Amino acid sequence: MYFKAFCAPIEAAMKILLVEDEVRLATAVRRVLEEEGHNTDWLADGGLALAKAEDEEYDIILLDVMLPGLDGYAVARSLRAQKSTVPILMLTARDAIHDRVKGLDAGADDYLVKPFALAELLARVRALGRRAKMAGGAEPDALKVGDLELDLRSHEAIRAGQRIELTAKEFSLLETLMRHPGQVMTRSQLLDSVWSYDVMTESNVVDIYIHYLRNKIERNSPEKLIRTVRGVGYSIRAG
Repeated sequence: MYFKAFCAPIEAAMKILLVEDEVRLATAVRRVLEEEGHNTDWLADGGLALAKAEDEEYDIILLDVMLPGLDGYAVARSLRAQKSTVPILMLTARDAIHDRVKGLDAGADDYLVKPFALAELLARVRALGRRAKMAGGAEPDALKVGDLELDLRSHEAIRAGQRIELTAKEFSLLETLMRHPGQVMTRSQLLDSVWSYDVMTESNVVDIYIHYLRNKIERNSPEKLIRTVRGVGYSIRAG
């Protein structure tokens, strides 16, 4: 079972339009956006999405390319022709250079190729929010829990002055925990946030990577930061 939200959102809540006809992906994306506190509308048809975007104001639009009705390129072009400046993040399985160029030329601000980790999607959403100078303040350069600091620019972890080398997945998992200090996060939430949406939920990959993180950040420290909540998941907190 999923918790409704991890905790109160760190950035100001945004109103987001998700346009995606793949139900499994749309469900996962909408869930993590709402867990971050964002108000998310979901449509699966390009024509309906265009009408919705014309009638209502959104902070960001997440727009699939291959859609029934109008495709994502047509939706983006129509919005830009109407002088809309809403940030658009295109989601697509097409990863060829000319496809990316076509999307950007149509008016997209960013482009994310499927399958993707939901943590990366959230990072792109935050970046677009900052770029548009919306409410919520600037993204911090670092996260800190106790004597553990995570540098979001250099992608480095530092504990008690010692730098710790992390893989990309280890960094994403630690970042997700540190963005919600003291909050218990289920394995399913962590899977959704850090791994691609098509990872099987019964996988023990979360437990494996928690073990890796503990070996790296707690091995030489008397204080343990990552806590196991039996039967639920994990949290990170000092003291």
